[in-house]
Amino acid sequence: MGLKNILKPTKKKLIFFVGFLFIAIVLFVSGGKKERTVQTSPVPADSTQVKKHLIALTQTPQFRNHKNIDQLNTVADYIHQTFKTYSDSTVFLEYKVGRQGYKNVICSFGTENRKRIIIGAHYDVCGDQQGADDNATGVTALLELARMLKGQKLNYRVDLVAYTLEEPPYFRTENMGSYIHAKYLKDNNIDVYGMASVEMIGYFKDEKGSQDFPIGVLSWIYGDKGDFITLVKKFSGAGPFVGNFIDHFKDSNQIKTETFPAPKFVGGVDYSDHLNYWKFDFPALMITDTSFFRNKNYHKSTDTLETLDIQRMTKVIDAIFLSIIHLK
Repeated sequence: MGLKNILKPTKKKLIFFVGFLFIAIVLFVSGGKKERTVQTSPVPADSTQVKKHLIALTQTPQFRNHKNIDQLNTVADYIHQTFKTYSDSTVFLEYKVGRQGYKNVICSFGTENRKRIIIGAHYDVCGDQQGADDNATGVTALLELARMLKGQKLNYRVDLVAYTLEEPPYFRTENMGSYIHAKYLKDNNIDVYGMASVEMIGYFKDEKGSQDFPIGVLSWIYGDKGDFITLVKKFSGAGPFVGNFIDHFKDSNQIKTETFPAPKFVGGVDYSDHLNYWKFDFPALMITDTSFFRNKNYHKSTDTLETLDIQRMTKVIDAIFLSIIHLK
């Protein structure tokens, strides 16, 4: 029979046990459902403005990837101009990769407060495609949040940050715009309460079988319909910001929401800009429609404006806004 064959059933049982243990802990950490009333936003997200920004970001002469520098700069200028319309403080954070210059765009609200919250999204795309969901939706959320935050009384400083170079070939390198920004915060000892990465928030499906998971049995918990937004956090040690943000997001009751606490070995949980804030020990989470686990247009030419659910995306923006203004 051999030692290998003797161990095989034991190994399978161990994997099976670990899987079920993980699910049990997810259920415990996520908490039960509770009745919530829909909160009214003092400044609701505007679907007309949302569509306007999505068109401006996706219907460009060139694709906004790392090779098309002029196009990236044009998009950065559009973001800067929109931010500047609503914020008293709007800046570029410029840096170089080799001889080529790239730009993050940052605007701030509640600058009288010392401790700050970062809400970030990347504006570049992977290759030659529009990148409507990935990640024009995230950037559009920032642009609409800028309009909504103008004049609001805030308990924290809020920095909206549009990053460049999140996508390959720079993903997981120190050339990512979010790495540059997170390092800047760390190097300057800036007091950060927490960060939320807005990564693909516009693709929803109500059909059965429209939602996949990194671990198949998670469908027992979350169902197999892609009709929810997900808040992804560290499995442990997420920090008070993350818990408070999630509570307020869910309490807003704008859209069906699931929390996914996961260890890093689960595929996809750190596939966005929040990973760089984790690297510098800042509390961070990701707001997402689950990316390629639902949207099969991911990194393809079919990731177009027509595939988006603008009404539900607008509700996600409302939930983010209500979370920000209610954070204590």
